[in-house]
Amino acid sequence: MTHILAIDQGTTSSRAILFDAQMRPVGTAQQEFPQHFPQEGWVEHDPEDIWSSVLHVCREVMETTGISADQIAGIGITNQRETTVVWDKQTGKAIHNAIVWQDRRTADICARYKQAGCEDDVTAQTGLLLDPYFSGTKVKWLLDTVSGARARAEAGDLLFGTIDSFLIWRLTEGRVHATDATNAARTLLFDIHSGTWSAEICDLLDVPLNLLPEVKDCAAYFGTTTVFGGDIPILGVAGDQQAATIGQACFQPGMMKSTYGTGCFALLNTGAQPVQSKNRLLTTIAYQLDGRRTYALEGSIFIAGAAVQWLRDALQIIDAAPQSGELAARADPNQHVVLVPAFTGLGAPYWKPDCRGALFGLTRNSGRAEIARATLESIAFQTRDLWHAMQGDWGADADVILRVDGGMAASDWTMQGLSNCLGAPVDRPVMQETTALGAAWLAGMKAGVYPDQAGFAETWALDRRFEPTMDQADRDAAYDRWQRAVQAAMAF
Repeated sequence: MTHILAIDQGTTSSRAILFDAQMRPVGTAQQEFPQHFPQEGWVEHDPEDIWSSVLHVCREVMETTGISADQIAGIGITNQRETTVVWDKQTGKAIHNAIVWQDRRTADICARYKQAGCEDDVTAQTGLLLDPYFSGTKVKWLLDTVSGARARAEAGDLLFGTIDSFLIWRLTEGRVHATDATNAARTLLFDIHSGTWSAEICDLLDVPLNLLPEVKDCAAYFGTTTVFGGDIPILGVAGDQQAATIGQACFQPGMMKSTYGTGCFALLNTGAQPVQSKNRLLTTIAYQLDGRRTYALEGSIFIAGAAVQWLRDALQIIDAAPQSGELAARADPNQHVVLVPAFTGLGAPYWKPDCRGALFGLTRNSGRAEIARATLESIAFQTRDLWHAMQGDWGADADVILRVDGGMAASDWTMQGLSNCLGAPVDRPVMQETTALGAAWLAGMKAGVYPDQAGFAETWALDRRFEPTMDQADRDAAYDRWQRAVQAAMAF
């Protein structure tokens, strides 16, 4: 039993990666699943699509590698955070499609609570803001909107969970209703200081406490599954961004990582004490081990890789994501096209759920290459927004080095542009499967297969460091154009 199975359940696809005893990936399987957009600003997933895709990729990777259940010491789960499922306790069937973290349908609910003066108390307990991004108002919407749901919830017939909880429930065939501290911390219902569900906020949002899962450490026993042909314990769980933080071995205060997937999420380890942001960042739990919480400041960008998907699927100016960097490199350097990719609103530090995307600076000569470059540059500009906010909250000096991962980190053009925009080094690790690796390490460490934190940190290896090559005047001029574009988009 020397292998670990990592389930990486993301926003657009589910993946399974098998790691060996040396934490090397020996097999990978991936399957995309449909996205549903019932109305403008609404984003849903069918929970059955998620479940079937997870089963498929796990079975596929076991079959292709020849690794059977009796060779797997544990399962680690990492997941898209905030996405909300409410299901029937008896049947396991969801009462409605999952409401995805990108969904904006509860913006009016959040606005009403803000106008009532509730946000300061909510932030003090949860570290979060009153924004549709988080799970709490999504649960309220489901209970208020789905016929009979509130009465069933109050009778104890329904359960709520983020995707990790839903998968644990299905994998254990309805025996375990649990989550970990990092996912709980993203619900808007969890007191990150006491480490317990907040009865006060649950009452405020009309969410019955009996709906909520048990909260455990990130490395803990979450039950045993038999669905893969034998008994395999589930031993590690963390939300995707926290799993990437762990996978990047950002265990020391001041270490920072940024993951470029569907969105972009930067986390700065702040140690045992939570830091209250003055710049509208989030205070969250980075990980919880042996009952001890480590906190982080987080900046959330809703659209990163999703903008490249937009180039591919909506504009059809590329056939595959890697072509975006090649196309951007051919852009006219004398044009200054700026894209504000607020397709589902703006996240940190703006938090404008009703803002929508906009292109600025177009000329008759603007074409595919200029739009591709503007798309990739928008990810760098948004990261610089977070970088400045974190420096203001943490007091980080100019020598901070950013560790990057996620699909877009593979693009040399994009990462060089990021370094130029920040005016700081950007480190890309050899192991870029950091999210899955973080989940695998949690499970493997709990199973006794993998080393402790210090030993794991020693395995981190650099692939390439990107150093800035742009002069300060050009960097500041480009960022000034970005800031003016954002203000114009928010004013539209």
